[in-house]
Amino acid sequence: MTGTVLLLDLAGWVALLLWGIHMIRTGVQRAFGGDLQRVLGASLNNPVKAMLAGLGVTMLLQSSTATGLMATAFAAGGLVELMPALAVMLGANIGTALIVKALSFDVAMVAPVLVLVGAVAFRRASGAKGKAIGRIAIGLGLVLLGLMRMVETLAPYGETPGLQAILGIVAADPVITVLLAALFAWVAHSSVAVILLVAALAGQGMVPPETALALVLGANLGSALNPLMATREPAGRRVALGNLLVRFAGCLIALPLLGRLTPIVNAMTGDSHAAVANFHLAFNAVLALVALPLLGPLARLLRRLLPEVEVAPGSGRGMPLVPDHAEMPSMALGDASRHALRMVDILEGMLRDAIRLLRGDGFAAERMRAAEREIEGLGAELQRYLARLDADTLNEAEERRLAGLMSFTIQIGHAADVLARNVATQIGRRRKLGAASADSLDLAGLLDRLSVNLRNAASLLVTEDDRAARRLASEKRAFRAMEEAHVLAHVAWLREEPARDDAVWTVGLDLMRDLKRINDHLIAAAAYPILRHSGELLDSRLRITVPAAAPSRLSALTPPPAPVAGVR
Repeated sequence: MTGTVLLLDLAGWVALLLWGIHMIRTGVQRAFGGDLQRVLGASLNNPVKAMLAGLGVTMLLQSSTATGLMATAFAAGGLVELMPALAVMLGANIGTALIVKALSFDVAMVAPVLVLVGAVAFRRASGAKGKAIGRIAIGLGLVLLGLMRMVETLAPYGETPGLQAILGIVAADPVITVLLAALFAWVAHSSVAVILLVAALAGQGMVPPETALALVLGANLGSALNPLMATREPAGRRVALGNLLVRFAGCLIALPLLGRLTPIVNAMTGDSHAAVANFHLAFNAVLALVALPLLGPLARLLRRLLPEVEVAPGSGRGMPLVPDHAEMPSMALGDASRHALRMVDILEGMLRDAIRLLRGDGFAAERMRAAEREIEGLGAELQRYLARLDADTLNEAEERRLAGLMSFTIQIGHAADVLARNVATQIGRRRKLGAASADSLDLAGLLDRLSVNLRNAASLLVTEDDRAARRLASEKRAFRAMEEAHVLAHVAWLREEPARDDAVWTVGLDLMRDLKRINDHLIAAAAYPILRHSGELLDSRLRITVPAAAPSRLSALTPPPAPVAGVR
């Protein structure tokens, strides 16, 4: 049972190490997630700056996978060119190596202090940022504690024949060694944990130095697989594939040279544990320096390997929602915003089809119904995605953003429903009745005006500008005035000849009411949340206080509460 006990112990301490890394990452995201995303986004105009930004963000997040998901999301959303995104990945790889190097020093004795300080900060802090910082300290303490206990667990088993035999089989073939480490790093979603385990094994003399370095190469290769599998968008997959190709090329070059590199690394450090961390850092640093000037040709190759896919209008679903981003609120909300903008694009296409239907396009109504079903599906998918976000990981601004996105998708769905079911039907009736201009309704002009308001609503989803929100909200008064003017024109028309058939006017009134409803949904979707947050949206337009409702029969049967001492 000795081998079984050892494996269970190691699995437990590695799990503690991974959980500590997870706590650090989520704590940093809660405290500084939006700032990190802005820093990364602002640094993507230059490959060198992008590499340094990727290095810094990775050291804070304790995960090159998380940084890679950010970079692929930026690229998939069209927010960054391919070369800077690839440079971010090079910096992220160096950041991971620096984390391993920092944890390779003998600092495990401060683990209990970090856990204590983190627990006190988490319990006593009043704000979300203070609790997140406490969470970071607890996570770092757990990482150091798991690392210390992992080394202590391995110490008595260094000379065990069974373990030596298993490790001897692993070390027999360097290619199998690399693939095995790659598999572990992919499953764990963390090369840091795998390399720290390799360093512990090497420090106890359980694996030969050359095998330890081969395991380091495999861990680097495996951690590049997670971002590649997390996105299906060609632009995002280019970034992840480029990072994988760079690491794969580095492994192909370094693996045959391990026999010559191992004595050099050992001679420079003299300690097998430190040799693993040093080789990991040197491998990624050299790889970044060699690959940085070659990012241009690599980007051209990736564009040939993963060309853009032509999507028919209205048939694409846009950028997919990435499940892994649910652990990163800032990234998840960014994905959700792009998803909501996809709904806006489809709704704008429906408005154009309404104009085509007005001009006699017989297939426009069917396209509008199909688009309405697509918006309904996208909205349901987005709402389920947002509901999966952990409420405890959201700060106040992110909670407001989530509520705004929920409201936005619901209102856009209602607008699409009114447009496809009511407006399309009334336009068809209007054309059958003939004399489309008899009701004096400029329907094409109103649809164009709704398209402008829809684009303004989409801009507000991104900018949250108060002045633009006020301008959009003023469209409510404009549409109300147009509706009132149309009603008065209808009344005047009836007075001229009461016996006239007013069917065309009735359809026009229904259309005006439905277009006003669509405009109200657009304002409620984008302008009202911003004006409510700024304190400019009134709770009611009534001047007087609403009188209290008459007591119900149930309240009449309920006795009044007993008086409380000191209160009259």
